[in-house]
Amino acid sequence: MTLAGALRLTWVQPEDLVGHELRQAAEDGRDARALAARWYAAGGRPAPPTAGASPGPRPDLRPLAEEILDALAGLPSPLAAHEPTDLDAVVALCPAWPTAPRASGRNGAREDTALLDRLHAAWVGRAAGCLLGKPVEKLPLHGIRALARAAGNWPLADWFTARGVPREILAAHPWNRRSAATSLAENIDEMPEDDDLNYPLLDLLLLRRHGRAFTTADVARLWLDELPAGRTFTAERVAYRNLLDGVEPPHTATRRNPFREWIGAQIRADVHGWTRPGDPAGAARQAHRAAVLSHTGNGVYGAMFVAATLATAATGTADVHQALAAGLSVVPPRSRLARAVRSGIAAARAHRDDDFEPVVDRLHAELGGYHWVHAVPNAALLAAALTHADGDFTRSICAAVSGGWDTDSNGATAGSVAGLLAGHPDRLPERWTSPLKNRLSTSVPSFDGIGFDTLAALTHSEALRP
Repeated sequence: MTLAGALRLTWVQPEDLVGHELRQAAEDGRDARALAARWYAAGGRPAPPTAGASPGPRPDLRPLAEEILDALAGLPSPLAAHEPTDLDAVVALCPAWPTAPRASGRNGAREDTALLDRLHAAWVGRAAGCLLGKPVEKLPLHGIRALARAAGNWPLADWFTARGVPREILAAHPWNRRSAATSLAENIDEMPEDDDLNYPLLDLLLLRRHGRAFTTADVARLWLDELPAGRTFTAERVAYRNLLDGVEPPHTATRRNPFREWIGAQIRADVHGWTRPGDPAGAARQAHRAAVLSHTGNGVYGAMFVAATLATAATGTADVHQALAAGLSVVPPRSRLARAVRSGIAAARAHRDDDFEPVVDRLHAELGGYHWVHAVPNAALLAAALTHADGDFTRSICAAVSGGWDTDSNGATAGSVAGLLAGHPDRLPERWTSPLKNRLSTSVPSFDGIGFDTLAALTHSEALRP
């Protein structure tokens, strides 16, 4: 029973975490049948399908939930040997781990005035892709397609809109309640706040304060100083809670954290790639240090994959396929994330001359058992979208968003990669850039209202720092 007056708090209440941890156990091969039976016999619920909490809290089940969460953490996984979190173990499993660039490469970057333009395009591209995905976040794939088709916008090629969409379709597939007021074509007026932009701002602050040699503890202190707790979600919120409980990293990523392999670390990786052009290994190492505050295994690999991909795209000399290959080179090849990314790329190549829809259908058939925020299916979709679009900006962000799952995060990362490849913000279609008005809203202190040109200049300075 739900107790009257109890507080519903998303992403951290133990009775909600158990269902997610049981799902995670099934994904990584831990035998949790006895613990699951005990949980459900006591009246425990499975994981909420999309939201961060069940309809009502169950504080009466909380002591049992905490006990079961701790017991689940002690179960061994048969996948552990192929999916380590320790960086040295990751490198040892990667036969194509990139070599470090020669020191002269940094001097070359200092003379590369085009890098500033690429970074500007990456910031704008990340914002546009994120904003495109915001109104349909959490919607099922058929709902996204129905809304776009009803507006005459399928295959997706422009902002979502409610104009001309029949009431019954809008009622059946309601927009994301937090985002519709600021992310539909008819009401976009700057880039609204989103965690997919907040975290790059925090990572820019991190580098400005601590340089490339930052530690995971530096990331933790930065969050406590600059990141409002209410702006964290999933694994980041659990890690934040653990910090306040006195837990130190990297244990913050593992203590009662069933979201540790979700997409959160992947959306925090861009700055580490942007500021290490031509050094995918260095970008991956930085992304790893930041990620292990809140993530393990495939959750960390998602961040490393994106950072290395962006570091290669940031050179201005690589195409999207070379960039993705560099991203894969820093991920253990027998991990679930590496296999999923390879599957996404293969699916996109198999349907190169078709619309993206068959690619999406294939990926959802293969990976639809994962939660919609898990790193594995989202990394596969991202890689497929970028491969199929072959570097084109509009096709990249529209493919990533039209594929469902974590629409704003995938749109953001696709826009970041495609923006770098475009090389200059003026090469991005005006319909994507003009509504942003060169203005970003955020709750990260000192950045609210900042322009993407200013952010590019700050990022450029960090890219040139030894």
